[in-house]
Amino acid sequence: MALPTDKPLQEFALIQGLQHRYARHAPGLVHGIGDDAAVVETSSSRWWHLTTDLLAEGIHFDLKTAAPESIGYRAAMANLSDLAAMGAVPRYLLIALAIPKTIRQPQVYDLYRGLMRACRPYGVALIGGDTSASKAGLFLSITLMGTTAKRRALFRHGAKVGDQIYVSGTLGDSLAGLQLLTKSTIARSSTPRRSQLSRSHRQFLIRRHVHPTARVAEGLWLNHGRLATAAIDLSDGLSGDLRHLCKESGVGAEVESDNIPLSPACHAYAKAYHVSPTQLAITGGEDYELLFTASPRSRSALERQARARGYRITRIGTIRPQKFGIQMTSQGRTRPLPLTSYEHFR
Repeated sequence: MALPTDKPLQEFALIQGLQHRYARHAPGLVHGIGDDAAVVETSSSRWWHLTTDLLAEGIHFDLKTAAPESIGYRAAMANLSDLAAMGAVPRYLLIALAIPKTIRQPQVYDLYRGLMRACRPYGVALIGGDTSASKAGLFLSITLMGTTAKRRALFRHGAKVGDQIYVSGTLGDSLAGLQLLTKSTIARSSTPRRSQLSRSHRQFLIRRHVHPTARVAEGLWLNHGRLATAAIDLSDGLSGDLRHLCKESGVGAEVESDNIPLSPACHAYAKAYHVSPTQLAITGGEDYELLFTASPRSRSALERQARARGYRITRIGTIRPQKFGIQMTSQGRTRPLPLTSYEHFR
């Protein structure tokens, strides 16, 4: 697969091209490019899962609206969420920073404080990294390693026709929170009905963006109980991440939009700013919820155990044959699920 040189960059096409060119079998490699984390087998009884994320100032965060501690916290949660989607236990952390002259030492310490605040509840140890000067803003790269038992991991490629589609938590909150912070186009598209967006709703949405929660416990539960057939974390948005899972599994999907879980705060925001809450939910990434599939035979046990553990999960659809495509159904009407998720270079 040749990488085009005369066309604008497209994130997913670029990744697929690199995967085709460079993904090779290597000793100990169980699964490489194409999932939330790579999986490596060692001589022990464990599989090692490795994931990395690069965050760039002006793309992933803005120092005018995000404090360094929040940036570090969210960066760690993004990687923890990748391991959650694999059903892995987080273990070790490496951090690389490229720091511009505008950043002072206390801000760097604040960034690390946020990173470790996110990682500490999971017992993650910081074991190394690198620092560099930068002439083009702040760059932060995190590599996180975790483990599962051998042959006991969640992947994107396990979904089967007839499986039920679930998500954890509620969707769209982080995007709404970001729009409130940045006063972006959709949030100022009309004069809000302020009485309908209370201070508590506003604070909830901003907190969901600034301090998201990776669903590590839920991922471990799904993996250990063999309850999920496939999983992915929602970092780019439901409309895009569901496509990733379907592509890897060779299936289609039908999403029942009326079942997509929305928080009262997201509903209030959508009403106040005259936007569709469903659109927020399918577009918004960085909720870091889990999207997973489960056999219909497991439905009763899955939902009963989730209630007993206090985990919020919601069935939002069904896996269909690949030729069905990826469709969204609402009030008896079916149409293609629009691709509205964030994509670099688009």
